[in-house]
Order: sequence, then C-alpha cells, then structure tokens
Amino acid sequence: MRLLRWDSQNELSLTDDLDENIPPYAIFPHTWGLDHHEVTFADIQKGQGQSKAGHAKIRFCGEQARKDGIEHFWVDTCCINKDRPNELSETIIRMFR
Repeated sequence: MRLLRWDSQNELSLTDDLDENIPPYAIFPHTWGLDHHEVTFADIQKGQGQSKAGHAKIRFCGEQARKDGIEHFWVDTCCINKDRPNELSETIIRMFR
C-alpha cells in the first residue's frame, strides 16, 4: 500500500509500496467527480494532475491530515496503481489491518 505525504517542496508525493511498518495515516475516500477529473496514481508519479478538479480536493485532504497532526494519508484514486490488477484488493486488505 502506498500513502501520500507532503514532500520538502510542499508537493504531494507517494511513499514506496509499504508491506510492514505502516505509519499512522488518515483515510480519505475520494471518488467525488468524473473519472477524468480525478488525479490518478500515474499523475502523482509524473508530478501531473494539478489542473484536474480532483487535485484541489486531495490538497484539502492533505491539509486536513496535517492540521490533525497526521503526516500520511490515503486517497483511493491516486494511491492505488490500477495498472496492477490485484493491487486494489491487496490495498484494501492492508488498509483494514
């Protein structure tokens, strides 16, 4: 499972795929708009997606986590690599551990 966090330039970044030693994190289910408006895993990896409507929502979620003293957060649209067929089920299992 991957988590989002703010990097040193105050940009969103993903952690490596975590199996163990998963830090505390906030969960923000995020599918609020049309698919093409949502920021994807690939967008985050490439440093893109800032012009998509979903980017402002993700930043808002990240700010809320930061205000609550939580460094890491999970947003379904961009923390899951949908190019890997089993990743969704694996991530959900890890999330509920």
